[in-house]
Amino acid sequence: MQAALDIANAGHRVILVEKLPSIGGRMAQLSETFPTLDCSQCILTPRTVEVGSHPNIELLAYSEVVAAEKSEQGTYRVRIRRFASYVDWDICTGCGFCQEKCPQKRIPAEFQRNIGPRKAIYTLSPQAVPNKPVIDRENCTYFQKGKCRLCEKVCPVGAIDYEQQDRFIEREVGAIILATGYDLYPLENLAEYGGGKVPDVIDALAFERLLSASGPTAGKIQRPSDGKEPKEVVFLQCAGSREPERHLPHCSKVCCMYSAKQAILYHHRVHDGQPYIFYIDIRSPGKRYDEFIQRAMEDESVIYLRGKVSRVFRQNDHVVVMGADTLSGEQVRIDADLVVVALGLMPRPETRQLAEMLDVAVDSLGWLTEADGDLRPVETRQEGIFIAGAAVGPADIPETVAQASAAAAKVLQHFAGAI
Repeated sequence: MQAALDIANAGHRVILVEKLPSIGGRMAQLSETFPTLDCSQCILTPRTVEVGSHPNIELLAYSEVVAAEKSEQGTYRVRIRRFASYVDWDICTGCGFCQEKCPQKRIPAEFQRNIGPRKAIYTLSPQAVPNKPVIDRENCTYFQKGKCRLCEKVCPVGAIDYEQQDRFIEREVGAIILATGYDLYPLENLAEYGGGKVPDVIDALAFERLLSASGPTAGKIQRPSDGKEPKEVVFLQCAGSREPERHLPHCSKVCCMYSAKQAILYHHRVHDGQPYIFYIDIRSPGKRYDEFIQRAMEDESVIYLRGKVSRVFRQNDHVVVMGADTLSGEQVRIDADLVVVALGLMPRPETRQLAEMLDVAVDSLGWLTEADGDLRPVETRQEGIFIAGAAVGPADIPETVAQASAAAAKVLQHFAGAI
C-alpha cells in the first residue's frame, strides 16, 4: 500500500493486486503495535481508505497474478485472475444485510485465526477496504444443497450473482513490486507444544484477535476451550524458529517484541493475571525496542524465563508447561490457563511461484533475494522488478514501510530512465 501510494502520488497509474477480499494484510489482524502500543487499525484504516479511493490506483482485491511476460520494449504483460465473489461489487453498497441474514454462522474465520466464527457470506473485518462481501462457495447452503438464496432475497440492490465466474484481465506495466508478505509456521508441526491438539494452545496471531476490539471476544481475554478468563498465560518464543534440525533455521525477528507487547497488553486487561515468557535470548535492536523489553520486565510484572520448553500438555483444567530456567539451573513447571506460541515466519508458497514466473531469485527457504543485500536491497536481478517487506525475510512494520517507499523510489527512477 505504501509503495502504491508513493508512486500514485507521483502521478503514475498503479495496479494493486491483493489475493484476499480486502487490503491491509497481517497488520489488519493486529490489536496494537510495538513499541508505542498505538492502535493498529487507527494507523492502518486511513491508509487503506486512501488506497481504495485514490484516482491513480486500480485496486484489484480478491485477485492473483497468474502469468507475466516481458516484452522486447522492457514492459511486462501481466495476466490477473479475479476470483468469483458471487457478489457484483459494482452495485453492492456494503450495507451488510446479506451477512446479517445468512444462516450459516458457525464457519471458522480464517481472519480470526479460527477462534471465532463467520458467515458463509462475509467481509474480512468491519473496516474492510473494499467493503464488499464474498460468498464462501464451500460452505454456502445454496451451492452445496441447492436451496436457501436468502442473501439474494434480502439484498436491496440485487448484487448477489450465483452465476459469477472467475475472470481474467490483462495489463501492461512498466515495473513490478513484489510484496507478498509471509505465512506463519504451522502450529500443528509443533507436537511437543500440543499444537493442533490442545485447544488452549494458540498462536500469537490468534492472541492478537483476542486482544482486538474487532475480534471474536470484543477484546476480552478468554481462552478458547471454555471462555474463562486466563489467570496464568505462558508465551513461548522461538517456536519453530532457529531450529534447523527440525523446523526453520532463521530468527523470525519480530517475535521478541510482539511477545513483550502481548504480555503487557494481557496484564493491562487482566490485572490479577500473571504472564510468563520463555525465551532463548532477547533480540530487540530497533529504536526504543530494548526500553520496551525493560518496561515489560520491570514495570509490567512479566516474568522472563531463559530456556526452551520441552513439553506442553493438558492436565485437568490446565495446560502444563514443562521447561527449564537456564539462568538458575532449575526445572520449571507452570500450570497455565493459556499458552501463546510465537510461531516462526516463513515465505508464502505464492512468493516462489511469482519468482519463477518473473525469473527472480529466491533463497533455499523461498524468500526473495536482493540483487545486493548491502547496496541494492530492494532491487532484483531483473530490470524493472523490485521487492519489499516480508517477502524478502522477516520484517516489522516500520522496516516494511521503509522498504516499500524505497522500492517506489526505485520504480520512479526506473521510469525516469525510460523516458
